[in-house]
Amino acid sequence: EEAIFLRKKITLLRAFSLLIGSMVGSGIFISPKGVLKNSGSVGFSLVVWFACGILSMFGALCYAELGTRITKSGGHYIYILETLGPLPSFLFLWAEFFAIRPANSAVVSLAFGRYMLEPFFAPCAAPVPAVKLVSLLGYYMVLTLNSWSVTWSARLQTALSVVKLLALALIIVPGMMLLAQGHTENFQDAFDRQSLVLDKLPLAFYAGMFAYSGWFQASFVREELVRPERNIPLAVIISVITVIVGYMLTNVSYYTVLATQDVLASPAVAVSFVQRAFKSLISVVPVLVALSCFGTMNGGIFTFSRTLFVASREGQWPPLFSMIHIRRHTPLPAVMLMFPLVTAMVCIGDIYHLLNFFSFSRWLFIGLATLGLIVHRYRHPELHSPFKVPLFVPVSFTIICLFTVAMSFYSDPVNISIGCTMVLSGFPVYYLIIHKQMSDRCRNLFSSSLFFFPTLSDYLTHKLQLLLEVVQQEIKTY
Repeated sequence: EEAIFLRKKITLLRAFSLLIGSMVGSGIFISPKGVLKNSGSVGFSLVVWFACGILSMFGALCYAELGTRITKSGGHYIYILETLGPLPSFLFLWAEFFAIRPANSAVVSLAFGRYMLEPFFAPCAAPVPAVKLVSLLGYYMVLTLNSWSVTWSARLQTALSVVKLLALALIIVPGMMLLAQGHTENFQDAFDRQSLVLDKLPLAFYAGMFAYSGWFQASFVREELVRPERNIPLAVIISVITVIVGYMLTNVSYYTVLATQDVLASPAVAVSFVQRAFKSLISVVPVLVALSCFGTMNGGIFTFSRTLFVASREGQWPPLFSMIHIRRHTPLPAVMLMFPLVTAMVCIGDIYHLLNFFSFSRWLFIGLATLGLIVHRYRHPELHSPFKVPLFVPVSFTIICLFTVAMSFYSDPVNISIGCTMVLSGFPVYYLIIHKQMSDRCRNLFSSSLFFFPTLSDYLTHKLQLLLEVVQQEIKTY
């Protein structure tokens, strides 16, 4: 008897938990290896971590202003649509669905599976098939929960945020204790310039920014936030500062205990750390890390389903995905849509190749979204925003994002070219389906059959039969 819509259930605490839960996940436990490998030394890797934190703060501030200017949910998609137009927003949606989100979810799922099994197989590495099986089971559990209840998904995210901070504390405290005792041998010659390779730095930034990624998650659920004009800026500022401090201390703890070659050789850095520093917690920390990854998966599904929901409402995605479950008030079709692609990427993917693959597209469109903030300010100077950042913040963030994206072609041309091709493949789809002024009948046909090939197949079969009948009639007439 009531209207069906997504309720405002995200308070300031839940928004903070969503951001912490999305940022502190697999990244800090797998990215140190990627950052160190591509930065070349301990000192430069710490500089990269701090620079990624400052860059994330700039991006978070830009998105906080966009969230107060544009009142719709949808995150990157709706910001690009409202500021730069339908073509770039559809290209983002296309890349997000087929590349960015499934690859990101696969990376987090694989990290979950690896850390969950690590205590059972230590000191050996867990078998890859077992890791992938547990990864998929974890992802399916989160998928089911998000289909069942918004409230319980938010409550789980709050609880897991506490677990994430506890996991970081169990790494930071023993590391700081050892550092205070004088264990500084791994920091000798920390800035070794001979091992620095400039063309690999974009990949180091990709790994670092992956660990921080999640500061934009509140913008995806803007319509479900209580007092968004106040709570979005507060949540992003507090959460990003918390994560920067936590990540810097965590990395210092890693390098206090582990030498460079140990970090590079470890498939699970946090487990290697505990084996050296705190053996009594050898079975506890991996489980806490796995739960952190579980929370990141939950936040990712929670927010991306809202992107598909909004895109469908805006007419750039099939109408089915703007539907809400009548009793549960969850965007059920949008939640379930990622199931096959994530399954495929978990089965065939490797963490670090997937990381480079989706990072190109993600940071390209985040840079375009903050460019859109500059454009929106210029076009609408009369619009009052309750939260406004200095102009140099979006300008600096946009330039750095686009420059890093351009440089990454030299660092990893194969994976970056695949990501670029995935983005460009959206052009013909946009002009054939979205942009072209079709009749209502044809538009409905394409919308309903885009993801339901049996319906499309039936339609084509019917048309082919009609065509054959016409040809037979012409032959008889002739």
